[in-house]
Amino acid sequence: MPSPGTDKLRARRGPILTVIASLFLIALAAPALPQPLEGGTVKSQHGDWQIVCKAPPPGAKNEVCAIVQSVTAEDRNNVGLTVYFQRFSDGRRVLRVFAPLGVLLPPGLGLKIDNRDVGHAPFVRCNSFACYAQVVMEDPLVEQLKSGKTAVFIIFQSEEAGIGIPISLAGFGQALNNLR
Repeated sequence: MPSPGTDKLRARRGPILTVIASLFLIALAAPALPQPLEGGTVKSQHGDWQIVCKAPPPGAKNEVCAIVQSVTAEDRNNVGLTVYFQRFSDGRRVLRVFAPLGVLLPPGLGLKIDNRDVGHAPFVRCNSFACYAQVVMEDPLVEQLKSGKTAVFIIFQSEEAGIGIPISLAGFGQALNNLR
């Protein structure tokens, strides 16, 4: 994962509930074609992370919940990310990161936790509002997120210019413990 030239941007956090809920609900529809869904509700706040839930899908008993955080680059209003972590009933844990359209797809999404390179993930799909990368989370990465202070997700808008967008990990472990 290239880090030279990474432009670390300070991020601003704010109540972006509509964006969070929309992205979360659309992501839940994957791998089907994403379409806007309604019904996402913020259930709790843990540090900088929210637990967002939606009504159970047909035939399911439990609502579907994920840990979510959205940030926008302070000096580039059109560059932001929504990060969500979901635990499935079969035990799989998935991290999805939604990036803006126009992101360069081949380098994928880079990740650093507390200034240590963790790796990268390919972008899986783009739709009318965003492109997203997805990884199945293994225990070592989950532990890094729980014990870390900051994750920097790196996207590329050109081959020469990586944009690092910091995400606070404050409250991630607590949110994970409260995720159903």
